[in-house]
Amino acid sequence: MSERQGLRRRAWRPVAVAAATWIGAAVATAVPMAWMGVAGLAVAVGIAAAAFARFRHPAVLVATVALASAAAAGGTVASLAPTREAIDHLAVNGGRHLHVTATVTGHVSGSADGGAWFDATVSAVSAGDTTVRGVIPARIGVDIEGRERLSVVGQGSEVVLAGRAIPADPAERAVLVLRATDVERAPPPEGVWAVFEDLRDGLVASTRGLPQPGAGLIPGLAVGDTSSLDAATEEAMNASSLSHLTAVSGANCALVVGAAFALLAACGARRWVRVVGALLVLTGFVILVTPEPSVVRAAAMSAIGILALGFGRPLVGIAILSAAVTGLLIADPWLCRSLGFALSAAATAALLVLARPLADGLARGMPRPLALALAVPTSAQLVCGPLIVLIDPHVPLLGIAANLLADPAAAPATIAGALACVAPFPWLRDGLTALAWIPAAWIAGVAQTTASFAAQNLPWPDGLPGAGLLAVMGAAIAVAIARPSRVPRLTAIATLFVAGAVGAIGGTSTIRTFAGPLTVPTGWQVAMCDVGQGDATLWRSGSSVALVDTGPEPEPLAECLRTFGIDRLDLVVLTHFDKDHVGGSAAILGRADAVVHGPTGEPADERLLERYAAGGARLIAAAVGMTGELGDTRWQALGPLPGMEPGNDASVAIDVTGPGFPHTVMLGDLGAEPQAALLRRIDVPRVEVVKVSHHGSADQDPELYRRLHADLGLIGVGADNSYGHPTARLLDILQQNGTVAARTDLDGVLAVWHDGEGRLTLWRQRAP
Repeated sequence: MSERQGLRRRAWRPVAVAAATWIGAAVATAVPMAWMGVAGLAVAVGIAAAAFARFRHPAVLVATVALASAAAAGGTVASLAPTREAIDHLAVNGGRHLHVTATVTGHVSGSADGGAWFDATVSAVSAGDTTVRGVIPARIGVDIEGRERLSVVGQGSEVVLAGRAIPADPAERAVLVLRATDVERAPPPEGVWAVFEDLRDGLVASTRGLPQPGAGLIPGLAVGDTSSLDAATEEAMNASSLSHLTAVSGANCALVVGAAFALLAACGARRWVRVVGALLVLTGFVILVTPEPSVVRAAAMSAIGILALGFGRPLVGIAILSAAVTGLLIADPWLCRSLGFALSAAATAALLVLARPLADGLARGMPRPLALALAVPTSAQLVCGPLIVLIDPHVPLLGIAANLLADPAAAPATIAGALACVAPFPWLRDGLTALAWIPAAWIAGVAQTTASFAAQNLPWPDGLPGAGLLAVMGAAIAVAIARPSRVPRLTAIATLFVAGAVGAIGGTSTIRTFAGPLTVPTGWQVAMCDVGQGDATLWRSGSSVALVDTGPEPEPLAECLRTFGIDRLDLVVLTHFDKDHVGGSAAILGRADAVVHGPTGEPADERLLERYAAGGARLIAAAVGMTGELGDTRWQALGPLPGMEPGNDASVAIDVTGPGFPHTVMLGDLGAEPQAALLRRIDVPRVEVVKVSHHGSADQDPELYRRLHADLGLIGVGADNSYGHPTARLLDILQQNGTVAARTDLDGVLAVWHDGEGRLTLWRQRAP
């Protein structure tokens, strides 16, 4: 066996140590009394050490180190037990009022309610006359006013807040979780923290004059700051598997460290000077981009690599990765529960272990450089896919192609952006930012083009079964491509499995995309999507399409739009801002030309409208009597009625009519009282189709339905919903007026149109 082969074989020993440490950290963070497990592991370490002293076998030494590392991770968890007990003695779980002094240690990230959350280290927490001091990991949330007070806060800021505690999860790092109601002091960071904050702010400011979406990507590519990235581009990056480019990773650290090392070498510096200089640059870079789990992992791996190089030791990537993971889990065992940390480690391991065999297999049928370029994103996709489906049950079919196109532009954008961030002169910073914009704009274009393909996002089973299935699929693909000569039978089985899976996926994607529109009537004019307990209604005139409400979740709406072959919406009407009417908005952000909306009631409503505007939509606040045209149809807003509070009763009701179009009224979620008020204000006409209000609830005005006297009533309702919708009262009202009820819970997708003889025709996805 050659020295290199022996080195590689021994390099796998740290993998066992890292795995044992990860398991030990997971167990220690999950059990309430971690010290008992630590004591047991300590005894096991003693026994293993004695066995090694007796037998001197390498496997026993590996077991000893693995047990010791697992015990160390458990010890870190157990060391926080006294702090947890001290906090518990404050009776914080009873909602006691607390006064807290804390240092911000993470990004201040916005929350759905308009507030924000951030990680912090609390130095003092007081409840009444009792004060606990120490180094207390905490998670702190503020409301929208508190978020405004924190506008100048950054990492390193010492803040003073008051509020009430939320019960902390013992399995999480945070000993104290506080919902602050009063921000007493929120200064900007000072010292070195202020310097790095100013550098990040300077880079963001430098991009503001450049065209979007490339401008918003530059800070993300350079330092992981996505605050300037518009919602549509961010979602396109996620959908096309390019989001890792805006999350600072090992590639960024390697570029920065490599540049520093090369510069010092060019200056003739000695080896130890190069090592120390590269480590200092790496430390500064981590502070600049803030120490997220993936950044910490990448930095630790780079530091170990630099030291190994400095001492003249051969570099073996998997050993370096294992050492980095082991050290980080001992220092911070709660990283074992971070999906970002797991994805970062898995992607690096894939590049180190799987990329070369895949490249060798691909090189049998293509040039070697192209095979290497394909092998890198393919290996990362195969290994990380099972982890990603745990949070997003979809498989990006074009993710590898998107990475192949975007990755060459990532390095120049990152280097130019990082140099712009530290440039000492504004003119130099602006010039470097402009250079970074060119590759950044290319990456944004790749993301948006990839995400626009309907077949790109393949639905996948969620949870552990889905992850396991995708892991098997990934392993089969790896074996089929690499074709290991030692197991030809396994290669044949894997190839057959992959061929069958590709055929099934291809057929499914064809039905979902190209054949989807063939499954619904081509002449439809009004359609109701099956989106569960919610509303999403389409109407079409010529090539123009409008959507009224989005349903509660994005995927059912996206599936419905694919079924009808709709890529762009000329008009979106958001009748009101309850989740069952706007929750699916993510499926159409960046795809709407105009948005007519009801009155906003919460800050989250305004933020949703801002996301539509960022995607290029023109925002129009609805008012009674407002009119507009869509193709040959004309629509009129029958609401929101004056004096109604934002919500159901302030819904935007819509009346749609036109030549050859079935006269339709859509009532949003209006209750009986606003329905009666509508009758008093408007001469309600007789219609052919009514979109029944509030999913068929009992809160209806029979007189309105008598005056409408519709031939057909469309009811958007979820199967087996807990509200009892549609109610017997509503169904009786429709029956008394001769209105045929069509409901999505029983009938699925619904489509309505006038046939060649002008007759109203209803199509149901499922037979009644």
